[in-house]
Amino acid sequence: MGLGLTLPVVPQFIEDDFGGGGVAVGLGVGAMAVSAALLRPLVGRLGDERGRRILVIGGSAVVGISILGYHFATSMATFIPFRLLTGVGEAAMFVGAATAAQDLAPDHRRGEAASIFSVALYGGLAIGPVIGDSVYAQWGAGPVWTIAAGCLGVAVALGFFVPSDRPTQPQRTPGERRRFLHPAAIWPGMVLFCGLYALVAFTAFLPLYVDDIASVDRAGIFFLGYGSLILVIRLLGATIPDRFGSIPTATLALGALGGGMVAFFVAPNLAGLWIGTLVFAVGQALLFPSMFVRVVNQAPEAERSHAVGTFSLFFDLSQGVGALVLGIVVAQSSNRGAFAAGAVATVVGMVILRTVVARTSPAPAGNPTPI
Repeated sequence: MGLGLTLPVVPQFIEDDFGGGGVAVGLGVGAMAVSAALLRPLVGRLGDERGRRILVIGGSAVVGISILGYHFATSMATFIPFRLLTGVGEAAMFVGAATAAQDLAPDHRRGEAASIFSVALYGGLAIGPVIGDSVYAQWGAGPVWTIAAGCLGVAVALGFFVPSDRPTQPQRTPGERRRFLHPAAIWPGMVLFCGLYALVAFTAFLPLYVDDIASVDRAGIFFLGYGSLILVIRLLGATIPDRFGSIPTATLALGALGGGMVAFFVAPNLAGLWIGTLVFAVGQALLFPSMFVRVVNQAPEAERSHAVGTFSLFFDLSQGVGALVLGIVVAQSSNRGAFAAGAVATVVGMVILRTVVARTSPAPAGNPTPI
């Protein structure tokens, strides 16, 4: 919720208070993602060594303090360091909370836990921007930063309910070091990357595509349908990854994502938009929980936070690299080209899933992952 409050306000704040243009907005918005991506695997290893509670409490505190610091930013040069600090805290907070949720879940309900956990994320990032935009319109950016920091203060308090147990550390040979990226998360992360690459095509280019279709006025109704269906599936269908398995669920998810992209491409009309949106939403609802639980099952308990941190890194990469590559594709073709590229990405994800991910076996809970 606290981060959601700032999402629509940061770009407006940069334009209105600093007189920044597109480049400045991009830097201000993207700085947080850069620091978060770089720190996720490292804070994951810290969570394995010191426990998840320290990540949730410390990360929430860092995010709250950094957002309070926005009050004192007078230029982009003073604003960017606070945004980088926000990314550091967000990385720790997310990895700690996501791993704790898996620690608390029984083995046979981890997919359900991942689905319900993601509903909390969607809820905060859906409600927060509405409140933040309204507060900014009425009273400016200052009250938004204060309210957001207050939300993080609540998160700090809730963090004390996270178990403080530290995972039992496995015995390692002298001189043995962990990799920066956890091996158990790399290939499932690549599958997630491919699916979220298609998500970039949907979120960034659907509004422009709608403008190209004379019979459709606004894209907002499609985003509403998309978000609503995801929440319904993740709540009512939370047990699907556990009941059917991570690989079959991810196969269905990638098929739906690709089908949605194809529907957008071949049917540039109202029916095609609705079919594509709803089919695509099914895929997005199922992909993250299925691959997330796969990563958790693959990694030893003592390395779980490291694996979660590595897995979540691929989300940041998909948004940054995906937007850049799709922008080039659209510049060379049209808005429809983004959906064709998204469909190709889901095929690549399917190949990785069926040929690499499906052939790996879970690691024993107490043993370190092979280097």
